Amino acid sequence: MADWVIDTIGRLGYAGIALLMLAENLFPPLPSELIMPFAGFLAARGELHPVLVVAAGAFGSLVGALPWYWIGRKVGAERLKSLAQRHGRWIALTPGEIDRGQKLFERRGPVVLVFGRLVPALRTVVALPAGMARMRLLPFVLWTLLGSLIWTSLLTLAGYLLESQYERIGKWLNPVSTGIFAIIVVWYVVRVVRHRSDGDQKQSPE
Repeated sequence: MADWVIDTIGRLGYAGIALLMLAENLFPPLPSELIMPFAGFLAARGELHPVLVVAAGAFGSLVGALPWYWIGRKVGAERLKSLAQRHGRWIALTPGEIDRGQKLFERRGPVVLVFGRLVPALRTVVALPAGMARMRLLPFVLWTLLGSLIWTSLLTLAGYLLESQYERIGKWLNPVSTGIFAIIVVWYVVRVVRHRSDGDQKQSPE
């Protein structure tokens, strides 16, 4: 996976960064922790401009969040909970988790959008409760963009500062990224099995 990320950025530059960060929001096993530090490394070498690296990453992350926002807005909480009730084992989402997401957003609002972008699992769906709450598009875009700028700046800075060490640790990126992907797959399988077991217990007679 790391080789593919590196090759994409190497060939497409800023467009590659934006596309990868967009994809990260739709396909969580593709982590920004691989994308942005490598882009920062290229910026440290003078191949890319650090400000444009951050801008491309934040833009891609923002665009990737919009589908989740529109799903939450158009489908609504009740229909989403109904879908989770019927198909939760496959989408790894339960009605209770949707409720908790709603309540957290109602209490914290924009704070969730900003700091939720910094949490690996949460950043993928943090836009969903904003859509369900029918938050206006402009505030959603501004708060999400702020969170994305903070996150991409931190990761780009890490790659920039690691310039002299990045090539040394580069050989570890592929096994680490493969391990992350494997962990996510195992987590998903466990969720599916546990969801099925919970459903069987609920349906069994007392």
